[in-house]
This record gives sequence, structure tokens and C-alpha cells, in this order.
Amino acid sequence: MREGYEGTGPGAITPDGCAVEFYSRLPVGDEPDIIAAAVPRGARILELGSGVGRMTHGLLERGFTVTAVDESAEMLERVRGARTICGPIEDLDLGETFDVVLLASFLVHAGDVEVRRGLLRTCERHVAEGGSVLIQREGADYHTNLPRERVDPSGFTVRIVSAEPVGDGVNSVRAEYEFPDAVWTQTFRARPLTKDQFEEALMEAGLRVDRYLTEDGIWVRAVRASG
Repeated sequence: MREGYEGTGPGAITPDGCAVEFYSRLPVGDEPDIIAAAVPRGARILELGSGVGRMTHGLLERGFTVTAVDESAEMLERVRGARTICGPIEDLDLGETFDVVLLASFLVHAGDVEVRRGLLRTCERHVAEGGSVLIQREGADYHTNLPRERVDPSGFTVRIVSAEPVGDGVNSVRAEYEFPDAVWTQTFRARPLTKDQFEEALMEAGLRVDRYLTEDGIWVRAVRASG
């Protein structure tokens, strides 16, 4: 388990506190459509932090070729139809490039700055010339107005219970996921980033924002700063 991360509930728990069974139950949402609208048809995608393949499978259905990377073997066992690679994202070096590199699940908000730098360097290292990096950021109010909850139409409840400062601009966030037959919790460390801080972090890794894909600024298309 990574320091500052914890998870509870039925089934396997990953090093960052994610419950495999919970993520297997999550609906897909509109993420594959957001991605498909921002990249070339049939692109080769490197998905960093694929988990159980919630987005992977949606992208495969839309005609993309996906290489799915995750540090949890239990997560990758649920992925179907994609090449899978197990290991820490921040250390990844495949010796090849892709049309699109995908860094979702708010991973760019890693509490450890060196981990974040490693994640973004991995993105830059693997994006082809003329390609793009798609990044998912936290919403503007993610760490405020807590606790809050959302009831999903499919019948489960997500609660962000608290976000407590632990020093150096990092918060310890506690989330609860309640289904009729099971409850999971996750505690993880996240670093809120303003738009300027986010863009500075990209530039440090040799990337720059090309455009924000959604009105809330959560999904971003980045390219090589030298491109």
C-alpha cells in the first residue's frame, strides 16, 4: 500500500486504495465519447491507470487500439481485448510512442510531487510527434463544500466525506461508495492544483495545454511544448 492510501471493503484493494470490485461495478459514463471527439479515428492509445478497463472497453468499441497500464494485476485481470502492462506508471518506458496518451482518474493530482512529475514525464516520453495527451483534472470544488454525496442513477451512492490538510498543500481525502449489498471506502492523498499550477506542471514535463475539452475544465488536451 502506498503511504497515505488505504481502502476497505470486499475483494482486492490496490496499492492506492482502490477496490477492484467497486470499479468493476462503475458505469462507463461519457468519458469515451469525450476522448473519441478529441483524437483521430482509430488512434493508438496508451491508457495510463486503466484499472479494470471501464474506459478501455468503451474505447475499443469505438475502434481504437488500446495498451492498458496499471500497477494492479487484479485490476488488469478484468481488462478484455487490449494489450495490458502491469507496473507503476511513473517508471514506464516502453520504447515506443502512441497517437494518444491518456492520464485519467485525477492521477495528475498525486500528492507526491515526484510521482506527479514521473507521471507527466511518462506521458511526454510516450506521445508521438503530432500526438496528444488527454488528462482528467479534479473539478474546481472537489476539496470544498464537504461532505457531499451523489446518488448514481444505477443505484449506488458516492460520498466525498472529508479532505484534511496533511502539509505541503496536500489533502487526505476520504471517499465512501455505498451499494445496496456492499460498502467500500478509499483514503488517498491529492494535491489541489489551480489552472496556473496545472499548466506549470505540464510545462515542467515538456507539455503544454492545447485546449480544454469540457466547459468545467476537467478534461484537457495537451501536446508537446516543442510541437
